[in-house]
Amino acid sequence: MFLCVGPTPAAQRVMVFPRLTLDAVNRARLTFDTAAGKAVNVAKVLRALGETVVVTGFAGGDRGTFLLDTLHRLGVAADFVNVPERTRECVTVIDEAGGTVTELVEESRWVAPSAYEALWSRVLLHLPACRAVVLSGTLTPEAPVDFYARCVARARAEGRLTVVDARGAPLLAVLAARPGLVKPNRAELAATVGRELPDETATLAAARALLARGAERVVVTAGREPLLAVQGDYAWRITPPAVQPRNPIGSGDAFTAALVAALARGEELGPACRWGAAAGAANACTWLPGEVDPAQVRAFAAATTVEPLY
Repeated sequence: MFLCVGPTPAAQRVMVFPRLTLDAVNRARLTFDTAAGKAVNVAKVLRALGETVVVTGFAGGDRGTFLLDTLHRLGVAADFVNVPERTRECVTVIDEAGGTVTELVEESRWVAPSAYEALWSRVLLHLPACRAVVLSGTLTPEAPVDFYARCVARARAEGRLTVVDARGAPLLAVLAARPGLVKPNRAELAATVGRELPDETATLAAARALLARGAERVVVTAGREPLLAVQGDYAWRITPPAVQPRNPIGSGDAFTAALVAALARGEELGPACRWGAAAGAANACTWLPGEVDPAQVRAFAAATTVEPLY
């Protein structure tokens, strides 16, 4: 079983417009609603790939009810902490003529410190049965910045693989707990190390800085561009297949899901990233985040290249 932890899930609406005109009335050709947020997307992809998964976080209000109902319909086991604060909503606006995808993100609300203790209890409850713990997404305002670090330390003590997809202070805090893998995108990595990353050399150096601070593995994604993976004295460049995307939102989460599944099977980091890249590409070919076609993932894996750098 895989445990996915993310305090800030979302009700997600995707609206597809033939042509989007600012400061005008626009009528959507298609509208979809689903459950999302980083941890939820990871859980949905793991479930689609045939894995057993439990996802936890905070859920509240009518949107929280929608979130839980949607996960139940998708066959994803959910054990959320109910909070008074309403679950946020995010809207993806797709302009088919312009080929643009715009994400409108509602920030999450503050929750009481007791909510984090309840979430910690959920982690402790499910940890003994899980093979890996994935911690992803932003924390709520004024949250304990070391919450992910606390989860990693406990999971590591029990011999579980840990994967963290975060940025900034929560990512820096988690490094001392020695996570099994951290997976920022290039912009998140730049924000974390506090400098621009203009090329591959700079990105590899920043990834190695995270290794030096405690991470066992670092994977840096970059959208359609090749991604980089670093572990010990080794590094790989992984080039995903070229696809005609519909909606790339959630592709990083799909990557995380397929990657952690491959690592849990015992694959090395470079080859495991092949599956991550394939799942990310498959996600981009769908309208909804985190709802991939497993057959397409397998096909894209065959078209993904993995190059050892050193």
